Amino acid sequence: MKVNGKLFYNMMISAANALDNNKTAINNLNVFPVPDGDTGINMSLTMSTVKELKGYDGSISDCAYKIADMILRSARGNSGAILSLFFRGMAKSLNSLEEADSADIARALENGTKEAYKAVMQPTEGTILTVMRRCAEEAVEVTKTSYSGDVIGLFTYLVAVAESELARTQELLPVLKQANVVDAGGYGFVTVLKGMLSLLNNKPVEALNPVDTEEEVKGADFSMFSTEDVKFAYCTECIVEKDDFHLGESSASDLYNFICQIGDSAVFIDDEKIIKLHVHTNNPGAVLEKAIVYGSLSKIKIENMRLQHSEKIFDEQKVKESNMKRPPVKDYGFVAVCMGSGINDTFRDLGVDNIVYGGQTMNPSTQDIINAVNMTAGRVVFVFPNNKNIYLVAKQAAELVTDKRVVVLPTRNIPQGIAALLSFDESANAEKNIASMEAAISRVTCFSTTKAVRDSAVEGLDIREGSVLGLVNEKINCVAPTTVECIDKMTKEMKQFSYVTIFYGQDADSNDVDKVYSMLNGRLADDADIVLIDGGQPVYDFVISFE
Repeated sequence: MKVNGKLFYNMMISAANALDNNKTAINNLNVFPVPDGDTGINMSLTMSTVKELKGYDGSISDCAYKIADMILRSARGNSGAILSLFFRGMAKSLNSLEEADSADIARALENGTKEAYKAVMQPTEGTILTVMRRCAEEAVEVTKTSYSGDVIGLFTYLVAVAESELARTQELLPVLKQANVVDAGGYGFVTVLKGMLSLLNNKPVEALNPVDTEEEVKGADFSMFSTEDVKFAYCTECIVEKDDFHLGESSASDLYNFICQIGDSAVFIDDEKIIKLHVHTNNPGAVLEKAIVYGSLSKIKIENMRLQHSEKIFDEQKVKESNMKRPPVKDYGFVAVCMGSGINDTFRDLGVDNIVYGGQTMNPSTQDIINAVNMTAGRVVFVFPNNKNIYLVAKQAAELVTDKRVVVLPTRNIPQGIAALLSFDESANAEKNIASMEAAISRVTCFSTTKAVRDSAVEGLDIREGSVLGLVNEKINCVAPTTVECIDKMTKEMKQFSYVTIFYGQDADSNDVDKVYSMLNGRLADDADIVLIDGGQPVYDFVISFE
């Protein structure tokens, strides 16, 4: 038995469905109880894009390359990035083959593993990488003597190897043993292999909650949105006929990010030739001004929901006649990943050209970052991922952009991104700026607070769902019943810091904001500067920068 393109495609669909069906179980294996991008969701979203092929019948070489490219662009989070690189490596190994036998598959697994390892600067054993590597090593070795022409036998063997190695992740990473779980990414990879094997055994995994994206797009009914107790007055809808410059799917992420920031109930369809959007906002004019950058407007509808007007007349012709202005070419451009209106504004004030909406709980895809870079006019574009789980995806995006230099700074949080931008010198060359920005990143300490999403035991701390976690540079430092108590524990000695910025989140209690400001102000040296900003970020009530 050999694997042709059609069979490989169906194996990947089965694997994608298996991931989607098990994403919650994979999420629950995350050791750290902080709200995160969620491994299961990231891996599922990364793989789900293979369904867009809508069937395939051709060589395995062509199929593997098409799928690898799709997965690479949709990759989210570190686990999704590693998975996408694994399949890219497989595609390279399967190049020029019409069909693949067991030995070909083994070599492809080996090359996929090497590709995934190359992307991680300091690989940690006991993770998805370990499970991948053991499977690849065993596949290459076993196909020297067995499973010739028996692809089903090979995958049956590999699933057993993967499950055994997954169980061993507890021994390799003590934190997993302490929490009595296995590695979430490794579990996801085992799920992929099982999905592929199920198809080979003529038992393809079906999606438990199948969603036909094409039908959903066609049937979108904007009238279903509630107009009771509305926060935003105007229901704004329009269709944009894309100009030649913006043709292609997912070319308008900046517009999507913008409408998410100024309203709610957003529906956004970014097709090959058109954009269809709906948003509830208090500034419909701003939406249309932003939309016209991508082409000509049609079918504009604005309803004042508070006054129950059925429709407001808008002079469409004036908008159509507005001149579309494209940003001038310049030496440097900037892209930042962040969430929260106040944080977004801070990055804009510091010169960031384009914001990618994302962070904890919402990791953007590779394509999201590519789109933002493409819309940035600099010959050199600096990208600030501002999250450790987005860094790998940003690096992948940088490799896929070929018409400009893209530099991804290793910013793991918002304060590091801001510090890097403040150190930028427009008169210096790129290398000097990279050095100064990386130095600025190293000088920042980030304190943050959030609520535990599950019971856990980490670093000797007994954590209960709903308790407040204090993190120092993304590592759990303390646990407390309230946010103020948590920050009090973390910030006993603050005299060494001269500059402090407090970003408080959208759900932060106003009394807590006052107490935290007073507390820190009393602990800093007399000549220290402390700034309070309404960051508007979700999930984290406080993100505090100390320098």
